[in-house]
Amino acid sequence: MNLDGSGKKQITKSFGYDGGAVFSRDGKKIAWRDGHPITPETKEKYSALLKEDLTSPMKMELFVANADGTNVKQITNFGCASFAPTFTPDGKKILFSSNKHNCDGRKFELFLINIDGTGLEQVTNYGGFTSFPEFSPDGKKLVFVTDWKAAARYEFNVFTADWK
Repeated sequence: MNLDGSGKKQITKSFGYDGGAVFSRDGKKIAWRDGHPITPETKEKYSALLKEDLTSPMKMELFVANADGTNVKQITNFGCASFAPTFTPDGKKILFSSNKHNCDGRKFELFLINIDGTGLEQVTNYGGFTSFPEFSPDGKKLVFVTDWKAAARYEFNVFTADWK
């Protein structure tokens, strides 16, 4: 995209919630979360919330594409909320947060998945809200937030860990 806003290319659907887009470290791929209401009831609820400048947790899946927007591929299909994707330092996997074990709950853990959607692995098991992972520039550390050991609801702390 140019500084004046020209030259942009839309690669997602227009009605719904798309966001959290990130580039792979080599700049060749992008990943993002995508949630689109399907039924008339969910579309109506989504539209009503937007009129109040609100949104609510919804069913979001992860997608990967080439950096130019070609070859879009859905890589999760949990029917839950998956978000906050980030590419691993080697670019072969995506680390993200999901409530896939409790779709309507607030228990989110970190998961790894290959960029083709195979090889799902659970990384954390704190039993609460864990999300927003990001790797250090040298790829040796991971930073994330969690409510593990929190003193009160909605208290989140930042943790770091070695990445191997």
